[in-house]
Amino acid sequence: MPSTLFHILLLLVMPPLLLGVINKTKAAFAGRVGAPYLQPYYDLARLFRKGSVFSSTTTWVFRAGPVVTLAATLLAALLVPLGNHPSIISFNGDMILFAYLFGLARFFTTSAALDTGSPFEGMGAAREVTFACLVEPTLFFILITLARMSKSLSLTPMLIYPSPAVWVSAGASMLLLVGALFIALLAENCRIPFDDPNTHLELTMIHEVMVLDHSGPAFGLILYGAALKLFVLGAVFVNLALPFKSGNLLIDWVAFVAAMLFLAVLIGVVESVMARLRLVRIPQLLVAATILSAFAMLLIVR
Repeated sequence: MPSTLFHILLLLVMPPLLLGVINKTKAAFAGRVGAPYLQPYYDLARLFRKGSVFSSTTTWVFRAGPVVTLAATLLAALLVPLGNHPSIISFNGDMILFAYLFGLARFFTTSAALDTGSPFEGMGAAREVTFACLVEPTLFFILITLARMSKSLSLTPMLIYPSPAVWVSAGASMLLLVGALFIALLAENCRIPFDDPNTHLELTMIHEVMVLDHSGPAFGLILYGAALKLFVLGAVFVNLALPFKSGNLLIDWVAFVAAMLFLAVLIGVVESVMARLRLVRIPQLLVAATILSAFAMLLIVR
């Protein structure tokens, strides 16, 4: 029971900290002090204290978008094990539900953007779903490969299965999976080189342009949902790339938190040393990620 409570507490509390670590890392590379690590928490608290403004041209879809998106992401988070600890909800075939919960969240986010009637938000929604079509095959190839390796269709045994011994016996496949998953993680969370979360130029924005009309608590839900999505996909990445199993409950939790913070620093480093790709180059990189994951699957099933 204490482990379950800490699992839920970590899911709810830690996601904004990852954004703070990323921003602090980028500030260090730029020679600046940067905002405090807890700045995302302050921003969320400020947004939840504000009121909301809704355009008279929008419908219930616009208001439901942030709520459904966050609810779907929270449910997906309950399906993912954190480190060596099983997920809160687990059943055979939950990997399919996991993948399509993100699809449901994306559907309502893009629908809310289209509901405003804004051409800029419609442009961002079109780009979002286009790139999502290229990311989803990568995610499914990764899940199928892990299912084959673990002989299970449930995320908990699939993601707890990787270990140092598995890396020794199937290192090539694991390396391909990790590379493809890292690319998918950056794309799904709209990070550089796919999108710039700090840009304010509408013509180059993808995800941020879809939420221009949201304000107050609704915008806070969107920001928290984005941080939670980064945390969930980051947990999947950490289980594959940095498997650690000491057998001690406390040490395993500390190792998982440290690995997540390391991932946040890694994302900050990537965003600091490279620029955003041209839009015509993004599909090429996403297709390359799909090819990497497909080769990993072929190495396992052969």
